[in-house]
Amino acid sequence: MKIEISREIERFGPIKIHGVQKVFELDGGLKNADNDEEYNPIMQRIAYDIQHEIQEQMAIVVPVRNEKIKLIEGVLSGIPHHCQVIIVSNSPREPMDRFKLEKDAIEHIGRFMNRKFLVVHQKDPVLTKAVEASGYKHLLDKKGNIKNGKAEGMILSTMLAYLCGKKYVGFIDSDNYFPGAVLEYVQEYCAGFFLSASPFTMVRISWHSKPKVVESNLFFAKRGRASEHTNRILNRLISYYTGYGTEIIKTGNAGEHALTMEMAMQLDYSSGYSIEPYHYVNVLERYGGILAPPSDKVMKEGVEFFQIESRNPHLHEVKGDQHVKDMSLAAMEVIYHSPICPPALKANILEDVHNRKLLKKEEDIESQLHYYPALYSADFKKFKEELKNEEYAPLFVQDVSKYTPREKDKKLMRDTKAAKIKEIPKEGKLEVK
Repeated sequence: MKIEISREIERFGPIKIHGVQKVFELDGGLKNADNDEEYNPIMQRIAYDIQHEIQEQMAIVVPVRNEKIKLIEGVLSGIPHHCQVIIVSNSPREPMDRFKLEKDAIEHIGRFMNRKFLVVHQKDPVLTKAVEASGYKHLLDKKGNIKNGKAEGMILSTMLAYLCGKKYVGFIDSDNYFPGAVLEYVQEYCAGFFLSASPFTMVRISWHSKPKVVESNLFFAKRGRASEHTNRILNRLISYYTGYGTEIIKTGNAGEHALTMEMAMQLDYSSGYSIEPYHYVNVLERYGGILAPPSDKVMKEGVEFFQIESRNPHLHEVKGDQHVKDMSLAAMEVIYHSPICPPALKANILEDVHNRKLLKKEEDIESQLHYYPALYSADFKKFKEELKNEEYAPLFVQDVSKYTPREKDKKLMRDTKAAKIKEIPKEGKLEVK
């Protein structure tokens, strides 16, 4: 792959948010090839060999809920062969066992691909017992079962990816109609990780376009309906503290994203459709220099966000206006209720959701989402022990002791949502250190 260097970088304390980078060539050739060009100061070449090395250390998670079998098969066909694929399904099992059909189809296509997929159901009692044993009971509901929700499935799959010994974990929605786009997303994940200088890195995909049928013709829309609002509010949050206007964030609702395992273990998470915008919010909360940071190592190494624009258009299942409204309201909620959100921005958010009729005029944005603490609080040895007899257990590595919590780790943990700033400064007056 050949990709331009970052034209713009927004720095917020130790956090670097790279502006959207454009891909100029999807296949950059082999490393040390005879036709290597001379050094180009504005272009970075990521050779196929390097992509391959990163893919061997990557798990790709495909969350599933009632998707068409043919769609799932297409997505799986686009994931590079050397990535470990993890499918977490929350499809109904009654009256028809939808998950059984999905698993059978996935295993069938796996025989032709000669690869082993890790397929689990979100409500599997064995997984529930393993989560409970790990001490990470935040994922469990009042009945002791793993909660419903895409975010909850993503957190669970991240835990499984860690047991597989993967250095990176990426997410791709299962309703993508273009397998070529799926392949490109993984290549762009690899490009971001290659370009990063920090072990705490996230790569987010900015769609090139989103095709729609308008008056019997294809129209390639540049931005999603919810994304432009989320991006605008996130950028205003950053501008408030830096004192400079910015439009750096273009991927506030990016479902296609990947992160280093080091980063995945340090983040707090939120439920539902809010999980993607909350990545930005939580990193600003934890490591932006506004609140006391929970990890000195992250503050020293820094955090990097890469946003890469895909070449393939993104065509997925149309889920209706209500889906877009729910996704947009959830994004507004995590920003609105963040302890670093200033009153002026709260008022702006409230006005925005009223104008877009996401809420009635007299309604406030209530805190309805669940928040999950960083995964380094889980005991992965105990989590693995409960899964040792499962058919996918051979995919796990032997040593998972790195994130077995110690007392000093527990002392670093805190509830970000309960944190308070003594005095939110006037706009542009806070020096972020």
